[in-house]
Amino acid sequence: MDIDWPALLVPEAGLLELFVRGTVTYLAIFLYFRFVRRSAGGMGLTDILLLVLIADASQGALAGNEHSITGGLVVVATVAFWDYVLDWLSWKSPAMRRLVRAAPVALIEDGKMLNRNLAREMITAEELRAQLREQGVIGPHEVRVAFLEGDGKLSVVKYER
Repeated sequence: MDIDWPALLVPEAGLLELFVRGTVTYLAIFLYFRFVRRSAGGMGLTDILLLVLIADASQGALAGNEHSITGGLVVVATVAFWDYVLDWLSWKSPAMRRLVRAAPVALIEDGKMLNRNLAREMITAEELRAQLREQGVIGPHEVRVAFLEGDGKLSVVKYER
């Protein structure tokens, strides 16, 4: 059994092309998830399906016709690089932090659901109630304030009794 070492290790595309492909694809997907997609709680079935489909659809854009191990590693390293750079920049710069991380959105104030914010985040009252129950809260009337955090988790401050 012969191994075609050049085909295995030498990229068909240039390293700079792979870096640019990885950069553009990563930033496009990042912008989509940052500004369009955010859901309360964990990942639901539709979130997982969306993630798998985006990964599959973006594979061609990331690597083109690249089949070498080296080319694949360059693309993976590019994606990891941008993930690290954006995290580091958001840590260093408040302006970048606002761009990279979504601000918390109030969903309940003084025991009342904020329907405008629920609609903007596309969260139903039933979904919010389910998230409250997972945190041991019977209903909105027990909540002083609840926020949808930037990472999609719900934080709740109950009334003190």
